[in-house]
Parts: sequence; C-alpha cells; structure tokens
Amino acid sequence: MIDLMQALGFLAAAMLITLSPGPDNLMILSLGLSRGRRQGMAFGLGCALGCLSHTILASLGVSAILVASPPLFAGLKLLGGGYLLWLGWGALRSGGGVSLKNAGGNEALGQLFRRGLVANAVNPKVILFFLAFLPQFVDGDKGAAGGQMAQLGLLFTLQACVLFGAIGWFAGGLGRWLGRHGGTGLWLDRLAGAVFVALGLKLIWER
Repeated sequence: MIDLMQALGFLAAAMLITLSPGPDNLMILSLGLSRGRRQGMAFGLGCALGCLSHTILASLGVSAILVASPPLFAGLKLLGGGYLLWLGWGALRSGGGVSLKNAGGNEALGQLFRRGLVANAVNPKVILFFLAFLPQFVDGDKGAAGGQMAQLGLLFTLQACVLFGAIGWFAGGLGRWLGRHGGTGLWLDRLAGAVFVALGLKLIWER
C-alpha cells in the first residue's frame, strides 16, 4: 500500500499536470463550449476513466512492450489519430442545431462518455506519460511495484474525474452565455471540430 505522504505528493503533481494545457483539456473545453455543460462533463469523465486502461497496461508492463515495438506503437498512433479525425469531421459537419439551444438536455451523454473513453484509451502519448510518470512515485522499499502503480493510477483517475468534470462544467456555462449572443452554435461546433482534427493530425505526424 502507498502511504499518505506518497499519495499526497503524487496527487499534487497529478493535479498540476491535469490542469496544464494539453489535448484532453482542449477537447473537453471545445466540446463543452459547443455542446453544453452536461455534454462537456460526460466527455471529460470518459477521458478521465480512460486513464484506467493505461494504469492496467503500465502495471502489467504491457505499455513497455508497446513502446519497445515501433510497428505496434506506430499502429496505435494511427488508430488514435484516425479516431480524433473522425470525431473532428463529425463536428465540422454538424449544423450546430444540437449545440447551445439544447445545452441543458440529455443529448447523447452516454455516446459522448464513450467517445471520451476511447479517445483517451487509444492515445499512445498517454501510454508514454503513464509509463514515465507513475514509476517516479513508486517506493522500492515497499515492493510490489505493479500494485503501487495501480493505486497511483487509480488516484490519478479520480482527480482527473473531478478536474475534467469541472472544465466541462465551466466551458458549458461559457458556451451557453455565448449562445445568447447570436448564432454562435455553428461556429463553436466548427471550433470543436478543428481542435479534434488538429490534435489527430498532430498525433499521426508527430515523431
């Protein structure tokens, strides 16, 4: 078991990393702006819980195998980038009608949650992050490194749920305010789509 000081030190670092600008934050922010509070929160919670898959892979050592195999890692990059491009294309094609007028409704919350879950789970950069970040907080004197990494990964996921949910909530509020000032729904959908497409292309082409 990790101790209290170990958990607090890890939690402080995890919160700073989660709040720093990054792909997950950008996706949640843009989707919250275009679709509304509950939609942004649903996608954000999906992204956060997607961290559980990386925790399991890192704890079992599977992440190290993926990183050590260039073909497998390249394939995962293409899969993750292609998925983001698909999400972006869908937003770009949207007529904006589902965005702000229905921001308080239940517009495909489960679907958005699943999209966030998959977007995070197939992102190879998150695999690299977990593989590099979690071991730094493992205490070798306690043994069972895999168990410690599993606990740390769960703690990271829990704080990400809170922070990503908050980003989605506040972004949705801002989007609703913008929606009262003309037909911004269409352009916010276009912005969300552009963000997803840009992140997908970056993931595919980045070395």
